[in-house]
Amino acid sequence: MDKALEENMMGALENVIDPELGIDIVNLGLIYGVDVDEDGVGIVTMTLTAMGCPLAGHIEQDVKRVLADIPELKEVQVNIVWNPPWTKDKMSRYAKIALGIPD
Repeated sequence: MDKALEENMMGALENVIDPELGIDIVNLGLIYGVDVDEDGVGIVTMTLTAMGCPLAGHIEQDVKRVLADIPELKEVQVNIVWNPPWTKDKMSRYAKIALGIPD
C-alpha cells in the first residue's frame, strides 16, 4: 500500500473520537491496521476497548464517514477483531497523559 495513502487514512482516523473516553481511536491504539484492496476498498482492522461496547456501531459509522473523503477509496470496510486483545499498553503517550494513566 502507498505510504502516503496509509498516512492519509491514519490521519483521518484521528478525527474519530471514542465518545466514552474523549480520545481519538488512533491514539487509543484501537487501529491495528489499514489497507486498500485492488478494487479501492479501504479496510480498517481495529478493536474496541471492551467486547459488547454499546458504541461500536457509532464508532464504525464515524470511521466510514471520515474515510469517505479520501478519493482513492471507493468503499470502506471495518473489521472489528478481538485478537490481540486491546490493553492500555497500546495507547500512545498522549492518550495516557490525557487520561491520567502512568507510563
